[in-house]
Amino acid sequence: MKKKLLALALALTMALGLTACGGGNDTSAADDGGSDTTVSTGTAFKIGVIGPLTGGAAIYGTCVANSAQIAVDEINALGGDIQFELLPAADDVNDAETSVNAYNSLMDKGMQILVGTVTTQPALSVVPLTYDDRVFTLTPSASGDDVIENNDNVFQICFTDSNQGSRSAQYINEHFPDAKIGIIYKNDEQYSIGIRDNFKAEADARGMDIVYEGTFAEANQTDFNVQLTAAQSAGADLLFLPIYYTPASAILTQANALGYKPTFFGVDGMDGILTADNFDASLAEGVYLLTPFSADAEDEMTQNFVTKYQEAYGGTPNQFGADAYDAIYTLYQAIQAAGVTADMATEDICDALIEVMPTISVTGLTSAGSEMTWDANGAVSKDPTAVIIENGTYVTP
Repeated sequence: MKKKLLALALALTMALGLTACGGGNDTSAADDGGSDTTVSTGTAFKIGVIGPLTGGAAIYGTCVANSAQIAVDEINALGGDIQFELLPAADDVNDAETSVNAYNSLMDKGMQILVGTVTTQPALSVVPLTYDDRVFTLTPSASGDDVIENNDNVFQICFTDSNQGSRSAQYINEHFPDAKIGIIYKNDEQYSIGIRDNFKAEADARGMDIVYEGTFAEANQTDFNVQLTAAQSAGADLLFLPIYYTPASAILTQANALGYKPTFFGVDGMDGILTADNFDASLAEGVYLLTPFSADAEDEMTQNFVTKYQEAYGGTPNQFGADAYDAIYTLYQAIQAAGVTADMATEDICDALIEVMPTISVTGLTSAGSEMTWDANGAVSKDPTAVIIENGTYVTP
């Protein structure tokens, strides 16, 4: 039976009101201590989450873990045959090797389905393991095209890097047709490289005017004066930043010090810039983001989620959290459609979910009021939206 996620969320609202679910980072029931990674001995599907809970990207992983818990609590409160146990989230510090260790730890705890990893570089190390072990994997936010390539068990909630890059170029071309564009991207991070490559391909195809490209690496992501001075000298009046919010906050700070005020346009990795450490959030005024979620949206589903998150965790959820919330409900709907049960072999659960994923449609927090669908390769199709930061909030232009 395929239910639309929106209808389910509204029903939950009537039944549960706005009561917050859970608290802190204790995101699972008691560990049963089991080590059987093939067959679950319980009645609930054991779901694992891998992401950065500490380090520079912790804002993403923490929000994913918290938001997944909210969705799990809502589903379990329905009292149906489908119940979830969210294992304690495993910290990968946004590091590929650490992520492999986190995966092995979750498998030792009986994980049957993985919601992860949160970021692309760790995912590229983990998904080959999930493929070999036949663990169904639904990543909320690892957007690299390589994450799903040749991995039939891996599906994405987020846009692929190629989609983000090409859609960003399309949006800029339609809304800033005369822009002289500069690009600053991270040359040792696949996420940034992939979006940049596809942005440039689409921009070139559209005849857009790219006047400058600059790069940086992990070791020198604090000083951008060379790149900014060069972009300013080249006449770039729009800077495309396919990067995460930490280096982006440094770029905005240093551009302001130089008196350089182009239009800044980022992608989903820049979600979080308003709460970046030691950053003057007023400098983000006028920044554009291509993102499928805004916590300030006025639809009932978004406001219910945001209210629950704020009451439970004391902050405002970002797009990564919304992706995770959608991931849990997508699993719920896929499990309904596949008719699998928690006592089945992990590989049988995986095969059944792979078969039904291209047949379901989900209306979620990140689908802009439309439906998410998936192709057989694991890529999601949904409508992208852009927001602009005004008065410290995301606003639809």
